[in-house]
Amino acid sequence: MEADTIETERLVLTPLRVSDAEQMAEVLADPRLHLFIGGRPATLDELRARYAAMTAGSSSPDEVWRNWVVRGRADRLPVGTVQATLHRRDERWSAEIAWVVGLPYQGKGYAAEAARALVAWLADRDIHEVVAHIHPDHAASGRVARRAGLHPTADLVDGEVVWRTPEQG
Repeated sequence: MEADTIETERLVLTPLRVSDAEQMAEVLADPRLHLFIGGRPATLDELRARYAAMTAGSSSPDEVWRNWVVRGRADRLPVGTVQATLHRRDERWSAEIAWVVGLPYQGKGYAAEAARALVAWLADRDIHEVVAHIHPDHAASGRVARRAGLHPTADLVDGEVVWRTPEQG
């Protein structure tokens, strides 16, 4: 399940590379991005180290990490990231997804467009279920999840609402 380039009408999702850290450090620098997830923006060195670990992948054969930089199709400048952590159980795969879009690019539908493209990419690979964990007060992420085809459940994980696609097959 290689992380192919994914294209949408306005975006290109390119597989994450360590060299993306420099541009992404600027996109992700606003502390307000951490309002619902906690923590603080990573420094450039921290982001390089994180991206190196992410691109190296999981040590478990039953877990696969796929990460993309979300770029504007016209200018190829980064606006955010999407990721999928794939889990295999009993020869079936499911995915936990997440997204982040830099503050200057929010409110333009980029997160929803990228998340929809990611969910479609996963469906094309017979992923039977897609899940996202969203803070209950993060209405914008809830709208993104809904536009990507996920639905809220009554389940909570670490205080976040579990959203999921209807299970396939």
